[in-house]
Amino acid sequence: MSEFENPLISVITVCFNSADTIERTLQSMLNQTYSNYEYLIIDGKSSDNTLEKIEKYSQAFGNRLKIVSEKDTGIYNAMNKGIKLATGDIIGIINSDDILYDSNVLQTVIDNY
Repeated sequence: MSEFENPLISVITVCFNSADTIERTLQSMLNQTYSNYEYLIIDGKSSDNTLEKIEKYSQAFGNRLKIVSEKDTGIYNAMNKGIKLATGDIIGIINSDDILYDSNVLQTVIDNY
């Protein structure tokens, strides 16, 4: 199978003090039917329990999850960090408080790639 038959998708979530919403976002990613993705969470050094909630899910993601938690200068700085770290053929963004991804959204992207 060539890389174009099973391309890697990099999904980026930027967050800051998102303890109230981050678990829904994590569940949304875990429920994806397409599994060849890496999930990058770029946290702006949250002071609530956002990181603890993310860590609860780290084992379920295995090596697909990468977490960066450091001060940034805002959402676009955080998105740019994520884009620089991304290794996928396709990059997607879901923020920690966005409406959830449908479980087939990554597969739909691949079907139209």
